[in-house]
Amino acid sequence: LSVTACSGGSSAPETKAPESAEASKAEETSKAETEKETKAEEEKTEAAAEAEPITLNIAYMPNYGSLWSVAAAQAQGFMEEEGIKLNLVSFADGPTIIAAMESGSIDIGYIGQGAHKLCVNGQAKIFALSHISNGDAVIGGPSVKTMEDLKGKKVAYSSGTSSEDILNNTLTKAGMTMSDIQAVDMDASGIVTAMISGGVDACATWSPNSLKILEDTNNTKLCDNMTFKDTTVSLASWIVTPKYAEENQDTILRFTKALFKGMDYAADDHYEETAKAVADITKTDEASVFDQRGDADWLTGKEVSEGAADGTVENYYKIQQENFIAGGQVEKEVPVADYVMLDNMIEAGK
Repeated sequence: LSVTACSGGSSAPETKAPESAEASKAEETSKAETEKETKAEEEKTEAAAEAEPITLNIAYMPNYGSLWSVAAAQAQGFMEEEGIKLNLVSFADGPTIIAAMESGSIDIGYIGQGAHKLCVNGQAKIFALSHISNGDAVIGGPSVKTMEDLKGKKVAYSSGTSSEDILNNTLTKAGMTMSDIQAVDMDASGIVTAMISGGVDACATWSPNSLKILEDTNNTKLCDNMTFKDTTVSLASWIVTPKYAEENQDTILRFTKALFKGMDYAADDHYEETAKAVADITKTDEASVFDQRGDADWLTGKEVSEGAADGTVENYYKIQQENFIAGGQVEKEVPVADYVMLDNMIEAGK
């Protein structure tokens, strides 16, 4: 006050004071934002530290559909955030994966449509829906152009898998059964060889085998009218054994959280990055993996979680089970909640 009086009422202190206050306020705001960001990073680090580090043996099939979500989750660091390290093991089909899980060599596995009947029958529990597939197909050679042309023909398929399901659906739509064709049961790689060599007239298989056959074999085509969305749904899921589900609920939830983040990322138009991550795992050509991006409706983790809460996901599995029963692959109706862990999907999305 005395300085101001001696200066004859100079306005200098009055003009500088507001600037100083504004600068101070900006500095405080910047400091608060920095502290907030630092705190968020610390909380993220603490959360990762609190999660007990685990290594999981994961069974997959060497294609985009099987690996899209888990490959994205691993490549983007979502598994690491949950303290999870993955040991990925390749298998040919779902039933073989379930057998490996029962032996104890595999913790978590991926299955396509066909192996879901084993879940209905109590051999495994589904803890996450992966996607709705459209990569399964019945492919005809030169003598097979339509579903009706399959009658009396030699048709390759793989029993217990989605290959058998798509073949049964095709025959049913054409008013036929397995007894109307020469059904040849073989493994997935054998189907490709048989079609390329001309050893069979037609086949039922899944991607990427279907893509390989169509690209490498002359005069092959998808049988006409191969649409069943009005009566069936082809699902892909992540599973564990009932015993593992009972004893490792927290581990399954952590894996599902990371998986859902991977799905959110991959389904958000990150196909090229995801295809590269898949190709790195399968040691296959990135372009051929990228071509498989059209094999399904790629769901986000948010969609699966919300669908589990509102009954949509449960209805998918109900329709699937009804078709298994109609096809004689499942004896009687089982409550979906007995083998599908809907609560886990809902919790993982929170």
